[in-house]
Amino acid sequence: MHIKLRNAQQAEAHVAQPKVVIIGAGIVGTSLADEITQRGWTDVVVVDRGPLFATGGSTSHAPGLVFQTNPSKTMSEFARYTAEKFLALEHPDGWCFNPVGGLEVATTPERWTDLHRKAGWARSWGIEGRLLDPGECARLHPLLDADRILGGFHTLTDGLAKALRAAEAQAKRAISRGAEFRPHQDVVEILHSGSRVTGVRTTDGVIDADIVVCAAGFWGAQLGKQVGLTIPLVPMAHQYARTGQIAELVGRNSELAEAGLPILRHQDQDLYFREHGDRIGIGYYGHKPMPVDMSTLLIDSANEQMPSMLPFTDEDFAPAWLESAKLLPALGDSKIEEAFNGIFSFTPDGMSIMGEHRDLSGFWVSEAVWVTHSAGVAKAMAEWITEGAPHTDVHECDLYRFEKPALSDEFILKTSSQAFVEVYDIIHPHQYRNDLRGLRTSPFYRREQELGAFFFEGGCWERPAYYEANAPLLQQLVDRGVEIPHREGWSARFYSPIAIAEAIWTREHVAMFDMTPLTRYEVAGPGALALLQRLTTNNLDKSVGSVTYTLMLDENGGVRSDLTVARLEPALFQVGANGPLDFDWISRQLPDDGSVTLRDITGSTCCIGVWGPAARDVVQPLTAADISHDKFKYFRALQTYLGPIPVTMMRVSYVGELGWEIYTTAEYGAALWDLLWAAGQEHNVVAAGRIAFNSLRIEKGYRSWGTDMTTEHTPAAAGIDFAVRMAKGDFIGKAALESAGAPEKVLRSIVFDDPATVVLGKEPVSVHGGTAGYVTSAGYSPTIGATIAYAWLPAAVEPGDDVFVDFLGTSHRAVVHTEPVVDPEMARIRR
Repeated sequence: MHIKLRNAQQAEAHVAQPKVVIIGAGIVGTSLADEITQRGWTDVVVVDRGPLFATGGSTSHAPGLVFQTNPSKTMSEFARYTAEKFLALEHPDGWCFNPVGGLEVATTPERWTDLHRKAGWARSWGIEGRLLDPGECARLHPLLDADRILGGFHTLTDGLAKALRAAEAQAKRAISRGAEFRPHQDVVEILHSGSRVTGVRTTDGVIDADIVVCAAGFWGAQLGKQVGLTIPLVPMAHQYARTGQIAELVGRNSELAEAGLPILRHQDQDLYFREHGDRIGIGYYGHKPMPVDMSTLLIDSANEQMPSMLPFTDEDFAPAWLESAKLLPALGDSKIEEAFNGIFSFTPDGMSIMGEHRDLSGFWVSEAVWVTHSAGVAKAMAEWITEGAPHTDVHECDLYRFEKPALSDEFILKTSSQAFVEVYDIIHPHQYRNDLRGLRTSPFYRREQELGAFFFEGGCWERPAYYEANAPLLQQLVDRGVEIPHREGWSARFYSPIAIAEAIWTREHVAMFDMTPLTRYEVAGPGALALLQRLTTNNLDKSVGSVTYTLMLDENGGVRSDLTVARLEPALFQVGANGPLDFDWISRQLPDDGSVTLRDITGSTCCIGVWGPAARDVVQPLTAADISHDKFKYFRALQTYLGPIPVTMMRVSYVGELGWEIYTTAEYGAALWDLLWAAGQEHNVVAAGRIAFNSLRIEKGYRSWGTDMTTEHTPAAAGIDFAVRMAKGDFIGKAALESAGAPEKVLRSIVFDDPATVVLGKEPVSVHGGTAGYVTSAGYSPTIGATIAYAWLPAAVEPGDDVFVDFLGTSHRAVVHTEPVVDPEMARIRR
């Protein structure tokens, strides 16, 4: 059947509207149809290969757990919106969302500590929750054996989504506005003219469209291949089982209510539980990853009503049953009566995939979205499609966030499998994968290994965090009476106090930092300046040799990136950026006349940051150029030679010290390192890593995009409006800034009273007894002997005010500080 409700007046009123086709009538497609039609775009057709609304995809069998608390603010916002929206939906068969609450229990000290972290995230993101002792947990969920747990985390507004009802309820709202749903129509071709999508061809024929959205769930990667797009997801089987009748549940739930106990997670054993009347549903992530071969599934499921439900593998579930019966002894008298292996989508980083195809305008992707986040994702997608930018920051979910190696079949499979294994694991912010390491290394990598570098990973690059070779420096500091704060437990993982010595050495002597992973683009051509002026907030029409800190905004005036732009020739610019999302954004803005070329030169070049009071003493003897302060001023660039090596030197400093970023092409990299290292020996040069780098930049009030600020923040709120020149010509986001009011929250530096205080980011901040904001990043400042953090706080909070940060249940006092905390006169940089 075709479901359609559109009268003649509606059709006439919206004749000029874009035509939208959504592929997939699961929870994502129906949510998106509702959100788009709610915004006035009513010429919408939703197609699905299966029946309505149990289409045979993941939605058809999803257990419907909505836990809102997540380390990602974005994902928490998506889940919260989903819970709120589904709670308000109406369906003739009953509820679409049952707010029974959520309960996560700990059976190990490590998990109990993790639940304290989770309680902090909940407070930071505005989610109501509380930590409970074992007895309180058992009173909430009487099936629990309180003697087996250490405590739990209870969230009041979590609950169960009835996915099929929620899908149908939203579909009917969309239909009432003019949308059309067509079942049993497999999309066999994405139609396009040149670089613009024009529609889809289904098994029933052609449907014209200006916008096509791929919301096909685990089928999405196959559809992406039709248009030359890699959608990095892996369909993975996940076990779900239902018990027989549980005596203790008989009579507790009506047939309509279905559940009354909180949904329960026992993450120490990769388990979750929910009620089905007088039975218990059990989900299990502890088995080995079971990636699904889509080519086989496409053949096997051609005539299947529910292709997303695979046969149950009893042997994989055996450990789950034993552990379930230990935690919930009432299960001992029951057995599994129904079970299946259900297919869900997993991605390399566990996040959803959202965005528009760069090379096929109008083709959008909304994939790897679980019921938990479905309505929130749909809302952001609808805002993005109809308004030009989502109101929620989505950089963690952006289709183009992945580096090239991460788009290989091997990378996608291995990392998505790891994401499955780790779905309930306790993951440290600096815990990186073991497989597929060493994919991108700078020319200095061997030298760094010789110095005992411990590497972090980011963007597939190996990034030195600290160097064991500097351990003697730490002892020297201790010998001269410098206090070195002690870390233990969680905060000591992937950390070494050696980083404090490296930071002090940078301030007192000179250090070499590997800046090669800094993303670099070359923007060139007669139209380059005009393009960059339109894309960025600062004035780039300056002399050759100028270096400018500037911002790229979205249409809402939010900070989508910050850039360092060097004008090397009249029509040649080197752009220091933040990653693949910047390349994607700039690519989309290139003029059609070919007057601008854009190249990613990161891999073909390398960079060493040489910073510290002795930096000029190290570098000047190597070059004939005059690099004195008067001749080579701050925020200038110079193309010259160091010895025989051609270099581009930029006098900028993210650590707030005299020095330069020194660039050369990759073939000279090893020689450049050795040259600078040899020249630095008489000046006590050391190699320094990312931990010291982070502490030094926080001392100087320098922001990190994606951590301290995102598209949710205007330049004024983030404290970087000095990089905005409203008097210059038009630029993207300017109109939004002109109409923006004063920010309600601003980014502030706070300094802790206790030098030993450690926070890692995302902790809640209280003002006058109530949660008012959250920490973004932090680092120990050896310069002032205290921990400094950035925090988003109400604009009314001023320097000198007290705030309190909760870390693992302990409240730490801090004082809001003027910025920068260290060297506000900028004297150290301008020596």
